[in-house]
Amino acid sequence: MKTNGLVKTFAVLPLLALLLTACSESGGQQAMMQQTPEVGVYEVKNQSLVLTTDLPGRTVPYRIAEVRPQVNGIIQERMFTEGSLVKEGEQLYQIDPAIYEAADQRALANLNSARQLAQRYQKLVKSNAISKQQYDDAYAAWKQMEAERALSQINLEYTKVLSPISGKIGRSFVTEGALVGNGQPQQLATIQQLDPIYVDLTQSMTEVLRLRKDLASGQLKKNGEDQVKVSLKLEDGSIYPIQGTLKFSEVSVDTGTASVTLRAEFANPDQVLLPGMFVHARLNEGVRNDAVLVPQQAVARNVKGEPMVWVVAEDGKVSTRTIVTERTVGNQWLVNEGLKAGDKVVAEGLQRLRPGIEVKTAPAGNLDLKTDLSKVEPAAVSNNVKEGDTNV
Repeated sequence: MKTNGLVKTFAVLPLLALLLTACSESGGQQAMMQQTPEVGVYEVKNQSLVLTTDLPGRTVPYRIAEVRPQVNGIIQERMFTEGSLVKEGEQLYQIDPAIYEAADQRALANLNSARQLAQRYQKLVKSNAISKQQYDDAYAAWKQMEAERALSQINLEYTKVLSPISGKIGRSFVTEGALVGNGQPQQLATIQQLDPIYVDLTQSMTEVLRLRKDLASGQLKKNGEDQVKVSLKLEDGSIYPIQGTLKFSEVSVDTGTASVTLRAEFANPDQVLLPGMFVHARLNEGVRNDAVLVPQQAVARNVKGEPMVWVVAEDGKVSTRTIVTERTVGNQWLVNEGLKAGDKVVAEGLQRLRPGIEVKTAPAGNLDLKTDLSKVEPAAVSNNVKEGDTNV
């Protein structure tokens, strides 16, 4: 019986060996598959990129005029509708003209008397009936009366308060029966020209210096007339349909905010832009011909807080590389240093990576690259962020 047991035991051993060998081979294949993960990569390339800057700003009237009286008197009539458009030279108020009409009639009578006396003396001086001095005095009085008459006519004309500019007039600060006077601090009304309209923008001096440095070094090229084109986003998120033009920048820096003011001009035919509105403006800075962009989901941070990416070498092994980023462009990073055209950056499967391991590469399938998120639907932007874009 013992001999039979030994025979059975030796008969089972080859079968166990085969099973162990099969398990070992299967485990080796699984380990090999685990050691060669597949990742999605993005191949870096140089591209021409128009760089833009988003700046906050407020709308300012193109022209503004405070209507004030130039003579004293009682307001007889208001001749405009509040909030309406008025034209230059249109009458806005009528001041009681009675005393100015009387003054004009008196000035006219004095003028006629002085003229007749001067003309009579002119004949007499020729016959030496009067002295030359008497004639000169009469002639001077005549010219003085002409000036007095002209002044009385001007004051009479000033009883009609006219619009100094064309634009939209606001509320009236006086009513019929109010006493007004020349030099009073309170304006009668305010007129603002809104077409065209200005937008005053603020830009930090740091950004101004960076822009000048990039232009001087040739890293950034001027884009002709497009350099001064400006587009607007309104408070409700809508885009203003008409592009504006950058007119000038302040020559001094605000000591409180360390910023300069830029002024842009926009056509405003439908009066969509009103004074005091808060807007966001986008300025075209210039063109970078060799820009390097990488997806935001491919960029992480090392222990020092520096931006880094995983790069696949020609032998299929991965390593980390520290980069220098300048800004975000849509859902991508603009890279100044650390990457060049042809580098393969891992954008999918980052959690499987360790320095020095070999990987299988395929084009990343989680990329939806945009350089202008203002043209993307809100739902699409939300989906991009959900996929792990923590750097937006």
